[in-house]
Amino acid sequence: MTDTAGAGALPAQGMPAADVLGEIRALRDADRPTHGGRLFAYVYDPGVAGLDELAQAAYAQSAHVNGLDPTAFPSLLAMENALVGAAARLLGGGPGTGAPDVVGSVTSGGTESLLLAVKAARDARPDLTEPRIVAPASAHAAFAKAAHYLRVALDTVPVDPVTLRPDVAAVAAAIRPETVLVVASAPSYAHGVVDPVTEIAAVAQAAGVRCHVDACFGGWALPWLRRLGAPVPPFDFAVPGVTSVSVDLHKYAYAPKGVSVLLHRDPALRAPQFFAYADWPGYTMVNPVIASTRSGGPIAAAYATLRHLGEDGYLRLAAATRDAVAGLADAIRATDGLRLMAEPETTVVCFTSDDPGLDLFVLVDELTARGWHTQPQLTYADLPASVHLTVTAAVAPRVAEFGPALAEAVAAARAAGPVVLPPELLALAGSLTPEALTPDLVAGLAGGLGLAADAGAPERMAVVNTLLDAAPARLRERLLAEFVGLLQRPAW
Repeated sequence: MTDTAGAGALPAQGMPAADVLGEIRALRDADRPTHGGRLFAYVYDPGVAGLDELAQAAYAQSAHVNGLDPTAFPSLLAMENALVGAAARLLGGGPGTGAPDVVGSVTSGGTESLLLAVKAARDARPDLTEPRIVAPASAHAAFAKAAHYLRVALDTVPVDPVTLRPDVAAVAAAIRPETVLVVASAPSYAHGVVDPVTEIAAVAQAAGVRCHVDACFGGWALPWLRRLGAPVPPFDFAVPGVTSVSVDLHKYAYAPKGVSVLLHRDPALRAPQFFAYADWPGYTMVNPVIASTRSGGPIAAAYATLRHLGEDGYLRLAAATRDAVAGLADAIRATDGLRLMAEPETTVVCFTSDDPGLDLFVLVDELTARGWHTQPQLTYADLPASVHLTVTAAVAPRVAEFGPALAEAVAAARAAGPVVLPPELLALAGSLTPEALTPDLVAGLAGGLGLAADAGAPERMAVVNTLLDAAPARLRERLLAEFVGLLQRPAW
């Protein structure tokens, strides 16, 4: 009997397992490669043989365990506590340190960790009707998401266009009586630089305000780089005034997504993070994180990953990553027309161009055509457009290939020339307000840019990125939301 349910996920009759897996494999063929050291964003590949299989097996063993009730599933509680303890010890907390009472929770990712850090700070001050947080402009966009969701005002502090860090005096000046949280990054995602955490934490502490260090990106890499001799500045619980730290285990701990850890200096600081509710006839709900039901799969996979790699494994991976960063930075320096946004000090290489004949967005497309998948970053304030490379251990064996590919891509981008948008489109991008966008206007614009709903994402994005770069931030947000909305339609 044929499937009468169309292309959706629910056929009229069930399919054999092998056929279902074959469908998924066919769909995956269109994805960026998650392994092999050529994707510089979104995924974290250690290049360790057998690690995927171990994590998948651990995931399967605990996939149906529910984190809603730790008394019913003590295995999950034990693994979660072990992950929190490992993260706390790595980040300057635990017995024998200046922060012996650190506690924490395992979340689904960095965004949830940051949301909860903001929630805990907000709810610790119920006397404030209009709470605020202070963050550098380079802080992760998840803080803006947290502010939006939790109705907290976000006060951003500019970053220096050369150092890419906020001025500490400006951070201090931004703190108001309504401020509940001050943020620092270790490092910032966009450029990979560590904020002056010691000084920022000091001004927050002097004002009686919590200080959260967003180490989601680098918290599991910086301590190992420090052990290898890198001059990593203080950023964790060893710094007085730091009240919470977040670190993603699905980044440089190389666990499968999504697992993050949010740490607080003591239990009293964590208490407002919890949600409890008993005023209904069902079970009393007590949640340390946003989700109620949680699969134990990601936690078990992270636990297995940490146990398998160990400290010696992470040191080896950090050394490989350090060497890869150095090699990629050398390739950038050797390429005429490119310059580093900052000297690499963590696991990021970020570069830009001052050559008007070299369009970075075209360069990104040319690199993609050669199998190197990078992340373009648009112009912001005084900062130029740039290209971001998140570097993992799996990149190390491919570094020698990158320089020649980059030179070829630069030559091809120069030959193609910069993207030139029609004057009327540029004028539209500069004058259109988000409120003026209509579904028909967005659909027509998307179709003209190759973003039709039935076409998927185009292979070359330079024209799209050029248009977005020309649009003010609020219009850019609305355009992207509408474009993604066009792509996310039901498969009937």
